[in-house]
Amino acid sequence: MKAFRLDELEAERAANEGAYLQFLRERNMSVGLYALDAGDTDPQTPHAQDEVYMVMSGRAAITVGDETTEVARGSVVYVRAGVPHRFHHISEDLRVLVVFSPPES
Repeated sequence: MKAFRLDELEAERAANEGAYLQFLRERNMSVGLYALDAGDTDPQTPHAQDEVYMVMSGRAAITVGDETTEVARGSVVYVRAGVPHRFHHISEDLRVLVVFSPPES
């Protein structure tokens, strides 16, 4: 078993001064913590893997392809591989768990 605490992951991510911290990588998936502060611009480009985002805290909008929805704590969004997507209108610091399958390269 591998167990993680979000507060410890957030501290590690912040210490590394990056928006993304991959904390688990297995044969069929990888998991990371993605952070964007209020007012930030999301620089993402499409990924080669399917992804699931689970919003842990914050508030924003996300556009996936030509669809847009508001997200907040508890929101879960699936993004198919290769589809353009980004968070925007980030009104509260956003912390998101990201699951990639297969693992992010």
